[in-house]
Amino acid sequence: MGSEPGDITVLLRRVQTGDRKAEADLMAIVYDQLHRIARQQLRRERPDNTLQPTELVSELYLRLKLDSSVTWQDRSHLFALAATNMRRILVDHARARNAQKRPTADRRIDIDEAYVYSVENPADLLALHEALERLARIDPRLEKVVELKCFGGLTMKEIGSVLGFTERTIKSDWNMARAWLSNELNGPGGPARDAPPDRRS
Repeated sequence: MGSEPGDITVLLRRVQTGDRKAEADLMAIVYDQLHRIARQQLRRERPDNTLQPTELVSELYLRLKLDSSVTWQDRSHLFALAATNMRRILVDHARARNAQKRPTADRRIDIDEAYVYSVENPADLLALHEALERLARIDPRLEKVVELKCFGGLTMKEIGSVLGFTERTIKSDWNMARAWLSNELNGPGGPARDAPPDRRS
């Protein structure tokens, strides 16, 4: 992620004690990574649209800063929480744009693009979010893998560090999650909401 894990861990612990300088130093370290994630999430947006990467990062950082219930652990923990909040922010914006619109029945949803926010078409993001909520009730780990990868920009190795599993297991989880989501959103005969993914690891 472009910085030493130990630096961020030390700063997070100092932030937890109310150290304002540590907070500024931390933001300076993680800003580029958060901005890269924000650009990825908004890559389909026109430059003149209202939601811009800098605004998204500011809103994300504010949510993280105001969450006094968090006991910061390390860099992985920080970016895991960033992924969760990034998803919430984008879903909130999508709902505000068009809460009632949903994808038409004959339109396929690309799992690798659905998480990218679009003012013109918020329906895919909302449909994916709802499918992930259903997946969380069936297999919370698979849902978290998708969230960390899509909304947090973490690599398979980094996700493994966050969740405490090997990179190989996380890759297997990702493949299972993508297959389940594709069937849930695009499969014939409607979603198979009661069928859990076939975990073989």
